[in-house]
Amino acid sequence: QVQLVESGGGSVRTGGSLTLFCAVSGYTSSTPSIAWFRQAPGKEREGVAYLCLGYNPYYADSVKGRFTISPDNTKNTVYLQMNSLKPEDTAMYFCAQRRELCLGPQAWRTEFNYNYWGQGTQVTVSS
Repeated sequence: QVQLVESGGGSVRTGGSLTLFCAVSGYTSSTPSIAWFRQAPGKEREGVAYLCLGYNPYYADSVKGRFTISPDNTKNTVYLQMNSLKPEDTAMYFCAQRRELCLGPQAWRTEFNYNYWGQGTQVTVSS
């Protein structure tokens, strides 16, 4: 059984940085892709970044140029480096894993395309 555990969340000021970690256990080398989603209070869950190994990552427009998704295959971990944080980045951040084929530039944003989810890590950005 695949398990995902997020960590690295916290509270920062506007303009600050955080790195989120998604540790994956029960991982198989055939598993192609991981995404980060976030959900703010009263809002729907939205895709933030997506990585399918061997392909360029996708990002939500709101985070392009500020966030970077990257893997560490030796540690079965996927990172989300978040720079220039804004109050509107405040949310619970989740990582999700998909076991089937890689997703396209629109489909990756749909949470129902993912098989496994972590419990989330809170990010709070104050002005």
